[in-house]
Amino acid sequence: MAYWLYKSEPFKWSWQMQKDASEAGTEWTGVRNYLARNNMRAMQLGDKGFFYHSNEGLEIVGITEVCALSHPDSTAEGDPRWDCVDIRAVMDMPRPVSLKAVKANPKLANMALVTSMRLSVQPVTEEEWIEVCRMGGLDSPPK
Repeated sequence: MAYWLYKSEPFKWSWQMQKDASEAGTEWTGVRNYLARNNMRAMQLGDKGFFYHSNEGLEIVGITEVCALSHPDSTAEGDPRWDCVDIRAVMDMPRPVSLKAVKANPKLANMALVTSMRLSVQPVTEEEWIEVCRMGGLDSPPK
């Protein structure tokens, strides 16, 4: 099991839209960064992730799960370089966790959200997963 963080601008694709997308999940499309693409290629079914509202809100608002492995991105117009995974909403974060709170927590000083701000799909360590879930009011985070 691995953990991830997905960034999305809420006016383009919000947490509410992700929740409304159904149990089948949706493609996480439009990623045009090789490192982020490689992160998606490494994902396994059932991997959990944080859903992060970027630009507006700047907070972790939900938890997702990978429900389809890496496959060609349907928005890449046939360009074989770009893949995506499908994710589905698992649950709301009881208390959204702000970027400011993440940066203020010394346990999260090395988290990619702090060190690699622009990367749209990021790995999250198990320790970071547990700490952010604790900050968000989840004493028993989904695994």
